[in-house]
Formats: sequence, structure tokens, C-alpha cells
Amino acid sequence: MGLSNLGIFHTAIGIIAIIAAVVGFVKYSKIDLGKLTGKIYFYCTLVTSFTALGLSSVKGVNPGHILALLIVILILAAYFLYAKRPGSNRARYIENFFLSFSFFLSMIPAVNETFNRIPIGHPLAHGPKDPLIGKTLLLLFILLIAGSVLQFRRQKKINNPV
Repeated sequence: MGLSNLGIFHTAIGIIAIIAAVVGFVKYSKIDLGKLTGKIYFYCTLVTSFTALGLSSVKGVNPGHILALLIVILILAAYFLYAKRPGSNRARYIENFFLSFSFFLSMIPAVNETFNRIPIGHPLAHGPKDPLIGKTLLLLFILLIAGSVLQFRRQKKINNPV
């Protein structure tokens, strides 16, 4: 598949982050930094984003690097809100959205790289502009919006019981 040692490490840690996020979404309806799955997501995403800065097929800064830095900013801001604003309901909404949005942004290169490499020899997609990638990312974006609305509703219900 043409991956360097850094690429293999980056991919393995990234897969762990994705699994932790999905388990968090299923068990808690969110990535919860107070739970083991949230901690795994946070640290693995941090490592994956920083290792992405060392991966590039072109010289210099590229959109993948900017995306990785944006993901780092989002998860660090979410962590700050989690740690410094424990009693603030508004902070929880923002924290949850930042973590969910960071997950969506992480899926952009994950989908692109996976679809352009698998199955080996006959990949599902042929380049980042392949319609399959666009349709998959659109579906993930719709899930982000729907999931965020559900998260906000659930959180409002928890914070304001009838």
C-alpha cells in the first residue's frame, strides 16, 4: 500500500481514535472526555494530527496540514471547555460540537485515503475528486448535522428535566 513507517503508525493510531469515537457515540451519544473512550479519542487524535504534519506527497504546507492543525485546535478547545468550565451548560454544547466536528474533519482524509487504497490493486476511488468520496463525505456531513441536533436535544433534556 506504499505506507512509510510513520504512515503505518499514523494510520494505526487514527483507527484507534475512530473506534473510540464510534464507541463513545454509541454508548454515550457523544465523545465524552470524562470517559475512557473520550480520553482515547482525544490523545489518539492529537497524535494522529501531529503525525499527519510529517506526511505529505508534496513539499511545504498543504490542505492536509491545515486540516490537522484545525483538528488540534478543536480538540484542545473542547478539552479546555471540559476542564475549565465544568458547570457551564453552554460550554458542554460547544465542547460536544467541537469534538463531533473534529471527528467529521478526521474522516475527510480517512475516507479519501481508504477509498484510494482499498482494495489493493482495485481501489474504490481514483483521486480525491472521485464522486464516491464526495457522496460519502456528504453522508457523513448529514450525519454530523443530525447527530449534533440529537446531542443538543439530549443535553437540553438532561439539563432541563420536565
